[in-house]
Amino acid sequence: MKSVVTITMNPSIDQSCQTPFVTDEKKLRCKEVRFDPGGGGINVSRAIKIFGGKSIAIYPSGGYTGALLKELLNEKGIDQIPLTVSEPTRINVSVFETNSEKQYRFNMPGILLQDQEWKQVIQQLEQCNPYPDFIVASGSLPPGVPKDFYKTLARFSHKNGCKLIVDSSHEPLQEALHEGIFLMKPNLKEFMFLTDKEIEDESQIIRKAQEIIKNQQCEVIVISLGAAGAYYITSETFTHIPSPLVPLSSRVGAGDCMVAGITYQLSLGNSIDQAIFYGIAAGAAAAMTPGTELCKKEDTERLYHLILKKRIKLHDCHF
Repeated sequence: MKSVVTITMNPSIDQSCQTPFVTDEKKLRCKEVRFDPGGGGINVSRAIKIFGGKSIAIYPSGGYTGALLKELLNEKGIDQIPLTVSEPTRINVSVFETNSEKQYRFNMPGILLQDQEWKQVIQQLEQCNPYPDFIVASGSLPPGVPKDFYKTLARFSHKNGCKLIVDSSHEPLQEALHEGIFLMKPNLKEFMFLTDKEIEDESQIIRKAQEIIKNQQCEVIVISLGAAGAYYITSETFTHIPSPLVPLSSRVGAGDCMVAGITYQLSLGNSIDQAIFYGIAAGAAAAMTPGTELCKKEDTERLYHLILKKRIKLHDCHF
């Protein structure tokens, strides 16, 4: 199995609960309270563990909440390297209103990282022996971290033979593309940012994706479309892969599970096609679970085999 390291610059503890209704000026009684480790790369590591794989999660960790985050990851058997920082790790809150079946998500601002604190991540990667086969950089960048941080990771990856997978948005993703990466997984809105204009039809997506790949900014592009599945683009094809229809419980972590499914399959040495199919299945499986809970392996496997059986390519355009 090939080695995987995940990078989470903006980790969190994700607290979820349920209440009959959400309103102001009243004390709301909550139940089904749970705490989960959170943040893009950390969720990827959690899901890879669920599938039966291994990874190492690197992340900044501060204060008593950072200690709790480490404990929660230990409980889930995640290999980790927490890097000590001065400010306490943030806590995000997700509230499910049972009467309306609506979910309210409250994301706290990321903590401020000093130069010497965020630079620890690069220093930790430089100490790896051997270097990882795959680096997954996922999530937003907190205050203090330069917008070109993922570009720095891309430069490190090129130099040391790692394949960098980026799941981020806006300037951090754009900067990474300037250096060149292996795979990116934006959603449609995030991909639109790269085009500098509204996307009105599929042909615009094809042209922009083709431009990015031809300029050697990225080898594989996966654009997640939620319940509609994903676009999968390489130098040769543009394919829309529909997602299986599933009952929606929560959208939390679906994109992270998709990245985890892709990375896990690639770490097994499987083809990029298989990896994308498995990733879409994992994202759909995550949508079936409540609150901050991630996908289940049995759901992912079932949906994956369903995709394989129905792998009708609705759009397959050769460049």
